[in-house]
Amino acid sequence: MLVVFLHVAPANAVSQLYSGPINAWVYPLFEQNWRLFAPDPESVNRQISARTRYTAPDGSVHESGWFDLSAVDDSAVEHDPFPSHTAQNMLRRAWSSYLEAFGGDDEPHSERAVMMRTYLRNIAADRVAAHRRGSFDSIQLRVITLPVTAPDASGATRPAAPIDTRYLPWWKVAPHGTD
Repeated sequence: MLVVFLHVAPANAVSQLYSGPINAWVYPLFEQNWRLFAPDPESVNRQISARTRYTAPDGSVHESGWFDLSAVDDSAVEHDPFPSHTAQNMLRRAWSSYLEAFGGDDEPHSERAVMMRTYLRNIAADRVAAHRRGSFDSIQLRVITLPVTAPDASGATRPAAPIDTRYLPWWKVAPHGTD
């Protein structure tokens, strides 16, 4: 309780001297997040798609077309009077956490980054396997980001900003699906 008290108390000599150990103990267990009370609305629309690849026993490689994972989530929310938090946020939050952990490149620089990559990869692989027939052993994600534009003073919608498309590398997955 003393460590939590030092964390939430106004800055003082003791909390400043021991800020490293205090934060190391507090943040994994008692992270404060005000999003429940003051949510940060999305300022972009993202379309997260996945495609799969399968290497046949003869060595030939078969690649699928893109499958829109975001559309599946949107449809689940739209057609359910009581949509689950998971349907609304799992994929979106996994991508946001991936961005926080990786930034602009796709090289992991921490254990958290590796964990977030695995989490995102597993969500995508499970969702593709649930909606498509066939097996696959690799998956790639494409994220198309379109900024949400605010209306101008007259109420007319401003022209949209340029679209950003990011292709993630191919990731190996445990074999999914059956033929």
